[in-house]
Amino acid sequence: MKKIFATGLIVVMSMGISLAQKAEKPKLVVGIVVDQMRYEYLNKFQERYSEGGFKRLMNEGFVMKNAHYNYIPTYTGPGHSSVYTGTTPSTHGIIGNNWYVRELNQTIYCAEDSTVTAVGGSAKNGEISPRNLLTNTITDELRLSTNKRSKVVGIAIKDRGAALPAGHLGEAYWFDKTTGEFMTSSYYHEELPDWLVKFNKKKLAEKYLSNTWKPLYNIKSYKQSVADNNDFEAPFIGKETTDFPYDLKKLMKDNDGIGLIASTPFGNDFTLDMAYAALEGEKLGKGEETDFLALSFSSTDYVGHRFGPTSIELEDTYLRLDQSLEKFFNYLDKEYGKGEYLVFLTADHAVAEVVNYNKSENLPTGSFDTRFALTQLKGYTREHYGEGNWILNTSNDQIFLNRKLAEEKGLDLAKMQREIADFMLRLPGIKEAYTASDMKRMQYTEGRPHLLQMGYNHKASGDVMLILEPGWLSNSARGTTHGSGYIYDTHVPVLFYGWNVPAGKSSRYCSITDIAPTLSMLLDIRIPNGASGQPILEISDK
Repeated sequence: MKKIFATGLIVVMSMGISLAQKAEKPKLVVGIVVDQMRYEYLNKFQERYSEGGFKRLMNEGFVMKNAHYNYIPTYTGPGHSSVYTGTTPSTHGIIGNNWYVRELNQTIYCAEDSTVTAVGGSAKNGEISPRNLLTNTITDELRLSTNKRSKVVGIAIKDRGAALPAGHLGEAYWFDKTTGEFMTSSYYHEELPDWLVKFNKKKLAEKYLSNTWKPLYNIKSYKQSVADNNDFEAPFIGKETTDFPYDLKKLMKDNDGIGLIASTPFGNDFTLDMAYAALEGEKLGKGEETDFLALSFSSTDYVGHRFGPTSIELEDTYLRLDQSLEKFFNYLDKEYGKGEYLVFLTADHAVAEVVNYNKSENLPTGSFDTRFALTQLKGYTREHYGEGNWILNTSNDQIFLNRKLAEEKGLDLAKMQREIADFMLRLPGIKEAYTASDMKRMQYTEGRPHLLQMGYNHKASGDVMLILEPGWLSNSARGTTHGSGYIYDTHVPVLFYGWNVPAGKSSRYCSITDIAPTLSMLLDIRIPNGASGQPILEISDK
């Protein structure tokens, strides 16, 4: 009887241990945002990806194949904010990278904060914090759930790519293109941590820029890209053509100095170097609580803007990033154990095709001349409403009217907005125009009006919102950009991998605002306070 009881106790104890292990949280969460990554890049370049980088996430993790941004505009600041808050700009308040503020009669930057100062780096790049973000992030909720025993660190070349994901309660570090170092602000620290001082002394940015950027493979083997030298891409200053190789040391002088690293694939390597230093310096994932590393790879955006999505430079950047991710995941395996950490990977937006490339292929496209449009608009307002400064600002495809002047002249603002919207529809390249009155009065549930409304902030947005025709960009011939609600700007990867994540894929529609609630369910913590997304059940219910 004693032997039977002992055996049974061992079984029960084993089951208890097993159940306890299953209930434990991951040691570390790694959030990865690849700036300007289209979903199609997962498949387009897959043949040359390593087994342990993007392919590891695709084959061993869960892939949402039909994930989209669910608002306009699709920019970096709003994108990072929406991923980490689980809601859209209409709620979290980051309505652009920059936006016009009527009360100040000036444009503000999404992560600016004049009440804080630089810590490390240069003074002009240190007035950064998350204070313009109006809601909690998933990283905030993680810290709150453990009475702030969990650590959160955000890292990116772009300050907004670090500060917004780190939330109000985390720490953020970004690249200073003046000094070539990573820095922070007094919002987070009074002085740089010792580990970062040591890291900066290595002067890695300078070392990377002493190299020549050549393609990883024989240039003829880049079959997914157009010819290397073409009329679609924007050359670096000091180099007349857009073909390999790129002598980075020579190009530094005329191209932002040491800040040039951001426009090369080595900026991603530099970001990962910083990530390793932070993981070890802060001992992330080594304590009793789950920690969070929020990584954003900014260089893919800089390369994408200059060279476009069909360039060899872009393809080479992703092949290099893939190899770096393989090394990074192997490092996480070694440090934390495979299956003991949780990763998600997404993008802050995708990107449009280069206008000149579309023209060369006889595809619908065009360049919207913003200067001509503003001249026409000013002429129209003077003719219809009399002399005066009627247009205070045009930015982010929005028009800000002089409401005070309209009130003084007894004009009906809603009628004026509608008349100007109708006038703008006469211009080539404008597909749709909506008014602030439309956004406040109507509730749109689908289509582009819905996307606009999800990006519209009642206090901060403009009087008239414009949507360009598909394939059209503002003042663009060489290089490209993003910002629209069309599928080429909204369709991004969403992949989960690691702790308690099943392998699989789904073509069901989901939005990037579903990422934060999914993490909340996985970690059993509160959903961010402004979240409007829903948990991805294929992942969170397993």
